[in-house]
Amino acid sequence: MSKTDFNERTAIRDGQEMAKAGYKVPFGTVSITLKAKQLIEDAIERKWLTKGRYVKEFEEKFAALFGVKYGIAVSSGTDADAIACASLYDFGAKRGDEIIIPSLTFVATGNAVLQAGFKPVFVDINRETLNIDPLKVKKAITPRTRAIMPVHLMGKPAAMDEIMAIARKHKLYVIEDAAEAHGAEYKGTKIGSIGDMACFSLYAAHIVTTIEGGMIITDNEAIAQAARSLRNHGIEGKFQFKRIGFSAKMNEIEAAVGLGNIEIFQDILEKRRQNVRHLIKAFSKFEKYFWYLKEESHEVLGPHAFSIIIKPGFNFTKDEFVSYLEHEGVDSRNLFYTIPTQTESYQFMGYKLGDFPESEYCSDNGTHIGCHQDVGPSQMDYVIEVVDKFLKSKGHTV
Repeated sequence: MSKTDFNERTAIRDGQEMAKAGYKVPFGTVSITLKAKQLIEDAIERKWLTKGRYVKEFEEKFAALFGVKYGIAVSSGTDADAIACASLYDFGAKRGDEIIIPSLTFVATGNAVLQAGFKPVFVDINRETLNIDPLKVKKAITPRTRAIMPVHLMGKPAAMDEIMAIARKHKLYVIEDAAEAHGAEYKGTKIGSIGDMACFSLYAAHIVTTIEGGMIITDNEAIAQAARSLRNHGIEGKFQFKRIGFSAKMNEIEAAVGLGNIEIFQDILEKRRQNVRHLIKAFSKFEKYFWYLKEESHEVLGPHAFSIIIKPGFNFTKDEFVSYLEHEGVDSRNLFYTIPTQTESYQFMGYKLGDFPESEYCSDNGTHIGCHQDVGPSQMDYVIEVVDKFLKSKGHTV
């Protein structure tokens, strides 16, 4: 598909609105295709807007993207995580059992575990990958552990060989939180198809979006059946309630937007990969100052954003760096907060600052910027120019 075709099929560009507001490099964007608009109009004309034919088609096509049998569409990525966790009750888990998750991730991961009735057990990360440290996972396992939920942060695959080996040894389930990793690959295998199940966010800024929404994928028919029941109050058949469930269905309009995104999935993914690889190559001259998102030989990124973490020992802070980016029109986001020690709502769990040093360092010193399909090489070059100017303003030579 040509660049012109791609742009013509994309009707709404959230990033363009942000650019109008003053950002030369906006953080995120939304792609809504002409096909999506046509499907939305059809759904409205048919007066069938709740879960129907488009949701089913979207589930099938999304699962096919990742080479798995079943897709279960839900109302958010958080609901996907929560329902995936809750499906474990069908396999012997009890309320209050434990699920291991990384300490540095979007708070939704921890919230979902709690919402499903489990205890989140937090494990520190590796600051160079931002992903959960398998060596620390081993130490966190107890007789009440039921699953490990690795998060592929920023679209960089977690160390799945080590995680799967630990899980199989201890008879644990693996739930991949692939919210930010659409299209990523690990040793030739698509992220989302390695664990027992995987959860995706379809929020506006992600590669495949339904504006709001989420998806669970699995090859396990029993898990799929439980998830379908759980998203609709635990119902089976017409009016039998067999589980404590959620109200988390996707609607036809959201599915229509998703079907449009699947049509241009490879185009979006390729543009994002080109952008992030451009940044990775150019950032090599800044390696003295930053840890940043990298793509190793065994993996292919499904880029959500480009992470930048300031190394210790320099005469500038993350806040100064971010403020400079903002002033120069480069939008950014904080690199999340360490859930158990830097998130107020988790103080009840009794952790203290210093318990997760790698996560806390990254949170205190990290940011991430956009690499989405509505920016290109010129904007990536502009980012490099701005970072270069910032370092020189602090007396550093590059």
